[in-house]
Amino acid sequence: MNKAFLKKNLSGKLAPKGVGKVGKSFDIVGDIAIIKVPPDLDGRKEPIARAVMAVNRSVKTVLNQTSPVTGEFRIRELEHVLGERKTWTLHREYGCVFKVDLEKVYFSPRLSFERMRVGKLVGEGEVVVNMFAGVGCFSIIIAKHSPVRMVYSIDVNPEAVQLMRENIFLNRVEERVEAIEGDAEEVVRERLPCLADRVLMPLPEKAYEYLDTAVKALKEGRGRVHYYDFVHAGREEKPINKLIEKTSKRLDELGVEHEITSSRVVRTVAPRLYQIALDIKVLHQARCWKLRDEAR
Repeated sequence: MNKAFLKKNLSGKLAPKGVGKVGKSFDIVGDIAIIKVPPDLDGRKEPIARAVMAVNRSVKTVLNQTSPVTGEFRIRELEHVLGERKTWTLHREYGCVFKVDLEKVYFSPRLSFERMRVGKLVGEGEVVVNMFAGVGCFSIIIAKHSPVRMVYSIDVNPEAVQLMRENIFLNRVEERVEAIEGDAEEVVRERLPCLADRVLMPLPEKAYEYLDTAVKALKEGRGRVHYYDFVHAGREEKPINKLIEKTSKRLDELGVEHEITSSRVVRTVAPRLYQIALDIKVLHQARCWKLRDEAR
């Protein structure tokens, strides 16, 4: 949605300060718009929703997010404001279609570029482990747009895994994507040690905690890790440098030789809070063969 058009449509309905607040906080997933109405504008939810629908004719439902994303499954509370009473939709991205239930799973359209960026990096015959797959967007885009051999697509949320299985079928990638329900650490230890050429960690809330597991999944002690994390940075701090220092220190502690081959700010989450992507090349880690033997 063009935010400038939304602000123009809201002019006269809200005070200028209120227009600015609303214009910064909404997403469109399929035919559902998610707005975040601040408490001081709670009584103006319906006019805001009407403005959203007026500037984007494809929107059939407007939901208001009433809580932050919380819990193991990263769920947020939503209230219906206008349009069809539903929380599920079909979201399209780069020729793929994803069934999403926004009440039961986490999904962000703001990672669209990142999903294709990573997909284009996957090489011929690679095996990929996606540790936090959600409804399967990264995994399916990789399968549709790269010569990947197999993507093992893990999530702990049973609702997300069910939707992922439907999305794998909808996009006809059954031969290249396997949906696995479970905690990524347990799945990698029991089923996937030392198997992957590339590991995805698109869950900033838990990526640092699971960094050791990502390394254990890599084949022959080397490969690529796509790592995502949140970083608070002060006025004089550079968020990317701050995350590189933190992540490199952890990898050094694990005895992992590595290089940071690419880094970028994915998005600004809040004032001075950033989501950062690091592409890590693991050059050597000595435990792979022992782990594989133990799994056998």
